[in-house]
Amino acid sequence: MTVVDRFLKYVKFDTESSTETGTTPSTPGQMVLARELEKELHEMGLEDISLDEKGYIMATLPANTDKKVPTIGFVAHMDTSPDLTGKDVNPQIVKNYDGKDIILNKELNIVLSPNDFPEMQDYVGQDLIVTDGKTLLGADDKAGIAEILTAIKYLKDHPEIKHGKIRIGFTPDEEIGAGADYFDVEKFGCEWAYTMDGGPIGELEYENFNAAGVKINIQGRSVHPGYAKDKMVNALVVANKLVSLLPSNERPEHTTGYEGFYHLTNISGTVDAATVGYIIRDHDREIFEKRKKVMLDTIAFINKLYPDSTTVEIKDQYYNMREKVEPVKHVVDLAFDAMTAVGVTPIVKPIRGGTDGARLSFMGLPCPNIFAGGHNFHGRYEFVPIQSMEKAVQVIVKIAELVTSK
Repeated sequence: MTVVDRFLKYVKFDTESSTETGTTPSTPGQMVLARELEKELHEMGLEDISLDEKGYIMATLPANTDKKVPTIGFVAHMDTSPDLTGKDVNPQIVKNYDGKDIILNKELNIVLSPNDFPEMQDYVGQDLIVTDGKTLLGADDKAGIAEILTAIKYLKDHPEIKHGKIRIGFTPDEEIGAGADYFDVEKFGCEWAYTMDGGPIGELEYENFNAAGVKINIQGRSVHPGYAKDKMVNALVVANKLVSLLPSNERPEHTTGYEGFYHLTNISGTVDAATVGYIIRDHDREIFEKRKKVMLDTIAFINKLYPDSTTVEIKDQYYNMREKVEPVKHVVDLAFDAMTAVGVTPIVKPIRGGTDGARLSFMGLPCPNIFAGGHNFHGRYEFVPIQSMEKAVQVIVKIAELVTSK
């Protein structure tokens, strides 16, 4: 199978993760895909194949050289974001893209336009895989899975390319910050690894956000509105007041580069009770801690206005991997050289997000992030150029080759 064949197959699996179930994997569809991947690994003739009850898959491509070569790994995640449904994904291929609007769904008038996404112009003449406007696509990170397996199959079929032992790992629940919860680094047995979970072609990242999740519960007091004077406490009004107190210019839609943010992810409830969800992000650890304090101070102020109405739980999710990867910077340099060798211009930049690699780096497995090729993740305007996925395959193969030759 080509990388495109694999990708189109995998996106048909509904693997949307969930923060609500409390299980691992958080949704049953992830295990369905995991079993399919396990089957494919056996068919490819890989070794040490394992799929545990939590949905973690590992396998080995044995070394084909007598040289002493470090064992390296490649990692991707099986789940898709809960921000938009991943059920009944119906991908479309736009051949030889002409630089104009792409009608994703004529009936619903959903258009993927370079006026909104100017980066589309970078792919004129290439072939784009897009959605039908009703779901996300799933390039995050099924493109990564497809690229890893295609590259491993290529290496297996071309023994003239000498390489050391290569481990591959696929994880559940990365999108909800739990992808590394049960990842057995010792069992994986690598000196370092790469997540194939980046965005556009060329991205190479070893810095990411420090991240925390915030869950806020607001208890109001519901009273008939005709008799509510000086009695009612409307939990929805309290929630809106809280949102208004946080810096409006420090939201994702107003920040870029190294700038952090407060991101409102959900708000729901009634007059009687409401819940509010946030994520807090910043590359700088000190500023990250200050952001958490701002959130706590805001809640304290709310409780002065509406006594004992509001509680908050802030849970750290992952930290900036830079402090763990920088001491072994050669692993980044190796990926840089591999990209250059296959004609890809490396774009070394911080991740405005996180990957399994961030947590794995703190668990003893340095793990920079490499492009998977997609754009506009987590939504109906997601797309991935086929040529970018093909280049990602070449990068993986070249990394394996360079580890041996260097």
